[in-house]
Amino acid sequence: MDVPGRGPESEAPWKKMSQEELENQYSPSRWVVRLGAEGALKTYREMGIEATKRARATRRNLLDVPYRDGEGEKLDIYFPETESEALPFLMFLHGGYWQSGSKDESAFMVNPLTAHGVAVAIVAYDIAPKGSLAQMVDQVTRSVAFVQKQYPRNEGIYLCGHSAGAHLAAMMLLVDWTEHGVMCNLKGLFLLSGVYDLEPFVHTSQNAPLRLTLEDAQRTSPQRLLEAAPRQPAGPACHVLVIVGQYDSPEFLRQSREFYQTLCRAGWKASFEELQDVDHFEIVWKLTQKDYVLNQIILKTIFQDGL
Repeated sequence: MDVPGRGPESEAPWKKMSQEELENQYSPSRWVVRLGAEGALKTYREMGIEATKRARATRRNLLDVPYRDGEGEKLDIYFPETESEALPFLMFLHGGYWQSGSKDESAFMVNPLTAHGVAVAIVAYDIAPKGSLAQMVDQVTRSVAFVQKQYPRNEGIYLCGHSAGAHLAAMMLLVDWTEHGVMCNLKGLFLLSGVYDLEPFVHTSQNAPLRLTLEDAQRTSPQRLLEAAPRQPAGPACHVLVIVGQYDSPEFLRQSREFYQTLCRAGWKASFEELQDVDHFEIVWKLTQKDYVLNQIILKTIFQDGL
């Protein structure tokens, strides 16, 4: 894909939108093409709950493992049948606009990936209004450091985040892991339908529980931070896959393309995929299906790039 230069800040298309259009662009459920908004959200939640029940019933697991002392700072780890400490780990960060969602309804990809020898960790973090965005970033950082310390022989840690979770995963590209006492074996990120520049989000009603200011948005926007100080981590090369659904809103599509372009300009190993015929919610709940193209992309990346 060509990597054109980014236009001036004033040209950001969202700045020319009415308030109503901006709300529309940052309301993913308004863009679904099947089931309708309520039906899509209901299906997404039901699929997550069912997948989590199935994973807990059929896979070796450690549930509610504390990665820190806080009540919400826990993760669930699911293992493949083969017992080994030298496993690739995929850590999943749920979406929900940093204000909804739970690890207890987010084990979408556990069965398909563990069937191929990948351990999967589903991470909980304190959503708003209990947690601030800065706290969420810190919690995810500590959860990744925890997995690295607990499983030092891992064959790569891969982060997969959906929507708000993609933002949190992207923030890990800016972490100095030595400050957390680890050399993190971070080998890949799968960023699904994420938001990487938070400034437009600040101007929507979705911001009410988070109360982000423009200064907060600048401090926690991976798009802005990588533009200002691109820095690749020490250690193994990290492959960043920026993935978005065909039926995500135009703003979500723009954000993904621009973040991919920023990564390329900064010298990261990056890929961009627009998955056909899926919306903002289908892109993740279809991970329950072993033949789903995204599961194949994840497995190919782990076993061809990473090992």
